[in-house]
Amino acid sequence: MCASRVVHGRPVLAQAASAVVMVRPRRFVPNPETAADNAFQRHAGATAPAIAAAAYGEASVVAERLQAEGVRVHLFEDQGERRTPDSVFPNNWFSTHAGGHVALYPMCMPSRRRERRADVIELLKARYRVQDVIDYSGLERDGLFLEGTGAMVFDHLARVAYVARSRRADPIVLERFSTHFNYEPMVFDAVDAKGKPVYHTNVLMCIATDFALVGFDAFVDARRAREVRLRLLECGRDVIELSARQIDDFAGNALELCGRDGRLLALSRRALGCLDARQRARIERSVRLLPLDVPTIELAGGSVRCMLADVHLARRDAC
Repeated sequence: MCASRVVHGRPVLAQAASAVVMVRPRRFVPNPETAADNAFQRHAGATAPAIAAAAYGEASVVAERLQAEGVRVHLFEDQGERRTPDSVFPNNWFSTHAGGHVALYPMCMPSRRRERRADVIELLKARYRVQDVIDYSGLERDGLFLEGTGAMVFDHLARVAYVARSRRADPIVLERFSTHFNYEPMVFDAVDAKGKPVYHTNVLMCIATDFALVGFDAFVDARRAREVRLRLLECGRDVIELSARQIDDFAGNALELCGRDGRLLALSRRALGCLDARQRARIERSVRLLPLDVPTIELAGGSVRCMLADVHLARRDAC
């Protein structure tokens, strides 16, 4: 079991969730709308039907593997007629938080806005204790965006939201979210190999209960990088630095979860393969590594963490 912890005298859920929401895609394809600022996207060398079928199969196996580990998976089918090529990444349009709080986010690209689904939120309300749903999506009309746990990487225990500046992480929306949900924003600048802002924070940063994976090479300001490192160390994390190559291989796009036999780190097999023996040993001090095969889905510029919307809500049937 993954026990809750106490922060500032208040009980909170663990950093690692024991349930996730997934969407199995039917018309998956690397999204041409998002390619302009997502340097992690790659050209797909197969036909669209073949790519979609492969991604559907990869998502199915991920769900099966997580369920076999004792992670509760709420698996939704893509509503294929809605033209949602990135539907496999639900973590960007909503997040859940201890105390029964849910946030809905404004998405930068029009095709991604169609991913929001009432049935997902209704399931959360039916299965978990949801107190309120705060909807920021109307800010899209003002050109203001904040793409969920892509744009923000949460330290749930210390109540810090780490954010790399980009057009997908607007400071106005971030301030509103931080006030409503009681997180301290810690913002920094990070760039990809071409000098463009990193599109999502969660490709270069993963925070687990006892460690953090961070791609400090992408930080623009060395002083800010030291401040982020110090903050993570002060919160008791072993800070494991990732190289630029490891970030490109999605080593930062991982998620700690709570399974039947304790905590595990869900990451892609590509990500695991680029970690060296010392890094693996440091990670395995507190979690078991769970590599998952998602090479087709990674063509869209996201990996395992992007596929999992972690659920930090109390179950209705838990009492």
